[in-house]
Amino acid sequence: MKVEAAFLTLALGFISVNFAGFCFGALQVGFYRGKCGFADVEAIVAGVITAQFFRDPSTVAALLRLQFHDCFVNGCDGSILVDGSNSEKTAIPNLSVRGYDIIDQAKAAVENACPSVVSCADLIAIATRDVVFLSGGGRYDVQTGRRDGLISEAKNVSLPGPAISVPEAIAAFSDKGLTATEMVLLLGAHSVGIAHCSFIKDRLFNFENTGRPDPSMDPFLENILRSRCPPFAKVDNSVNLDQNSFSPFTISNTYYQTVMLHKGILQIDQDLGTDPLTMPVVKNLANAFDFPARFGAAMVKLGAIGVLTGTQGEVRRSCRATNR
Repeated sequence: MKVEAAFLTLALGFISVNFAGFCFGALQVGFYRGKCGFADVEAIVAGVITAQFFRDPSTVAALLRLQFHDCFVNGCDGSILVDGSNSEKTAIPNLSVRGYDIIDQAKAAVENACPSVVSCADLIAIATRDVVFLSGGGRYDVQTGRRDGLISEAKNVSLPGPAISVPEAIAAFSDKGLTATEMVLLLGAHSVGIAHCSFIKDRLFNFENTGRPDPSMDPFLENILRSRCPPFAKVDNSVNLDQNSFSPFTISNTYYQTVMLHKGILQIDQDLGTDPLTMPVVKNLANAFDFPARFGAAMVKLGAIGVLTGTQGEVRRSCRATNR
């Protein structure tokens, strides 16, 4: 993606969601104001993230996935960042997660300004907000004040998979305090990123053990994907989750438009557009002008799951290790 196109996306996609004075629990907008001398913590992080995004626009998908995988296990406590032989990042669903180095860069920058003040959990939330904005998804006010968790164990990792049914997905998100509509909004993150062929081969060649492709998939897309993902390939190729070739790094409602055209890549993507529990929401979002604002609100809700605040947890000196 060319820099010129990215700036155009910024100009067209700027929608601000103002959450000033609104907080979940002890989280608040501007928590670090005045806690780092004259330094602006969020501006420091924004400088790191902006430089990284223009080097690699796929950073948006990486950080969105990183935040989701962190928050869905023990809450948004930065525990996915911890190194160790049995830490969360060693669990199978997390082996392909990336973005740890970006959070390391942000941590180094804020530690240089004010040591042991800014939590790694907050850095994930701030960095993800910044990269969503850079990718055209609108800017929302991120709430801060999280503390870092002390526990990171692979055995605690349980995440909804790409073949999960809509009712199961609704239940999984409900367990985290998120509504069905918020779930559909958050899956709008699939407007960026990729899926490996191994996750969709059953849809292409042996859907539900029928020996045939998934009948709900657009036939033209099916032929393209079969070529990209042959049945006995030695390399696990990847495909864009959003089949709008003009916006592979842009957070937008084109994801819902492609789902309504039966061009959803993952099983859960396509099922959102056909299941009566979610189809009305998908239809609405496919034609909505306020998707960036609604996506931002859902991200704020995601970022409030199971947070540690006050005297709970710690502020890590290094995001890769607890202070103990």
